[in-house]
Amino acid sequence: MSDESQIEIPPSFLELYLAPGRQKPSLPRAELAERYELCEDMAQMLTETARQMEFSLGITETDVLTRCLLGLRVEPAVVSDAESTWVITRLAELLNWPAP
Repeated sequence: MSDESQIEIPPSFLELYLAPGRQKPSLPRAELAERYELCEDMAQMLTETARQMEFSLGITETDVLTRCLLGLRVEPAVVSDAESTWVITRLAELLNWPAP
């Protein structure tokens, strides 16, 4: 069994690739796992940055999340708009902040 088949992709991420009324994602399993790992890694890496922004800039958690979202969407974007929203939601979850 390969490592990629052992990756559990959360339903919230799978939903990004499900067309309305469909049950099968629009990406192959391997590509979907790669996209998920990229987005999860981004959320994990942003945790310290977000904490530092809140402290050093004296801004609210919501403002931090908004700035991070805007940063993820700067061209050339590494993630799609839907993925960037997922990353920020996951970031809020990791920090125990209210979801945006």
